[in-house]
Amino acid sequence: MLDENQNITRLQLNGKEYVLIGTAHVSKKSAELVKEVIEQEQPDSVCVELDKQRYESVQNGNKWSEMDIFQVIKEKKATLLLMNLAISSFQKRMAEQFGIKPGQEMIQGIESANEIGAELVLADRNIQITFSRIWGNVGFKGKAALLTQVLAGLFSKETISEEELEKMKTQDAIDSVLQEFSTEFPRLKKPLIDERDQYLAQKIKDAPGKKIVAVLGAAHVPGIIKEIQKEHDLKKLREMPPKSKLPKIIGWSIPFVIICLIAYTFWTNPIAGWQQVWSWLIWNGGFSALGALIAFGHPLAILTTLVAAPITSLNPFMAAGFFAGFVQALVKKPHVSDFEALTQDVHTLKGFWNNKVTRILLVILLANIGSSIGTFIAGTDIVRVFINNL
Repeated sequence: MLDENQNITRLQLNGKEYVLIGTAHVSKKSAELVKEVIEQEQPDSVCVELDKQRYESVQNGNKWSEMDIFQVIKEKKATLLLMNLAISSFQKRMAEQFGIKPGQEMIQGIESANEIGAELVLADRNIQITFSRIWGNVGFKGKAALLTQVLAGLFSKETISEEELEKMKTQDAIDSVLQEFSTEFPRLKKPLIDERDQYLAQKIKDAPGKKIVAVLGAAHVPGIIKEIQKEHDLKKLREMPPKSKLPKIIGWSIPFVIICLIAYTFWTNPIAGWQQVWSWLIWNGGFSALGALIAFGHPLAILTTLVAAPITSLNPFMAAGFFAGFVQALVKKPHVSDFEALTQDVHTLKGFWNNKVTRILLVILLANIGSSIGTFIAGTDIVRVFINNL
């Protein structure tokens, strides 16, 4: 009996009936349950935990071959693309383990809605807005921890049975995971879970008809049960986070101080001033080039970041990795086969480094990290020389 299934929640609100299905995104049983519920309930609307972008991806597949890598570099989205690749790759690996397509329960929800003539509602917030609100909310330390966790999960060989997956959808398991998540990433939970609970709840509540079925990740069900009782401003939840002025102030302050220290040292002791200049060039360019080298960048890309890093580090709007990645993309332009192999290649370190697309992303990321390290070391040395010559 469906009513006895612990993954189904029924709500009555303002004369409407809501049937929430808690799913796992890589579970065959979840897809079967979605089909069964929609066929039995015959709802007026079916809400799925997708936005327009992910809906098109589910319908058409990840059309990596159409991606413009130069546009990704230009818009400075290399890090976000790396995270997106890591997450989709993990889901694909899990789905392959269970012999289904990634997001099969969402695909089933779409197909079943079409079969019975129900209104399909894309109930989730745009993924780029969620990513932006996450990225702008966690700070530098949080960004580093998040990227490390995502990449660590990418190369993990750990497997899980579908029985264990089903257990993870129970209320106790969800509460435990969310509690641990809230403790470890308190600033991450709000944009990733809480705000999306509010957004999903409002979209589900506003869905047309008297009976609505919603296909949701099990982790969102407890929050939606609570939030659907309230009214939420979808426009406000869709707002991109305001950019803080502090990073810009710090970004311009560091090069200003560096230039002033070198200029003053030159005025008092030209030999020491040249020592500062060489320190800036060697440490900054050297570490950035080392980052590109670790990424197995083309020699021209490595040379580019060696020259560019000391200059770009003095301008917050520029990054050495941008130039290195652009050169890497020009001399080692990815083929259609590289884009098509993306989700498979990122399963392994070897594949990650061999695929031309991810190598470009790695060149950008590691060259920028190297430049940041070089800026810190060179800046410390410049301050030391300045103090010694006072």
